[in-house]
Amino acid sequence: MKELSLNILDIAKNSVRAGAKNIEINLNEDENGILTLIISDDGRGMDKNTLKSVSDPFYTSRTTRKVGLGIPFLILAANQAGGDVNITSKTEEEYPKDHGTTVTATFDTKNIDFTPLGDVTGSLLTLIQGDPDIDYFFKHSTPRFTVTLSTKEIRKTLGEDISLSEPEIILWMKEYLEDQYNV
Repeated sequence: MKELSLNILDIAKNSVRAGAKNIEINLNEDENGILTLIISDDGRGMDKNTLKSVSDPFYTSRTTRKVGLGIPFLILAANQAGGDVNITSKTEEEYPKDHGTTVTATFDTKNIDFTPLGDVTGSLLTLIQGDPDIDYFFKHSTPRFTVTLSTKEIRKTLGEDISLSEPEIILWMKEYLEDQYNV
């Protein structure tokens, strides 16, 4: 993938397919140029065999095609940039109250092979517009700024009767995020 924001979109859509009601996306860039991406969900989780297979490009749980390249592409991007990927998961069967999956990827942003972050705002808004009933929490921290968005908080303010996929709401969220990025 040409930008990490597309990896974020892909991993988060996996969370949606796993039945997640809450998806947390954290980006943390430290003063040394290390970017840590953490995507956590409360979906049904993966068993040990699935967890072992998920990095194989010829493994997928989808029936529409025989390859699943999302996680392998993320691993490739992280490894090329001197980083790594770690995936942990707890199944709903084993952990009825604390299930879900966490994908953690690190990247050295100073590495010549670092994949650009890309349009994170666009990817986040695509997720929200496509699945407006899911609670998304987004945080991007750098030494210069912090950007946050919580659809749960927005929903509290607007009330349950207004869909977050309404064009006016999406436009407001876009401007809200862009204002935070333009510090």
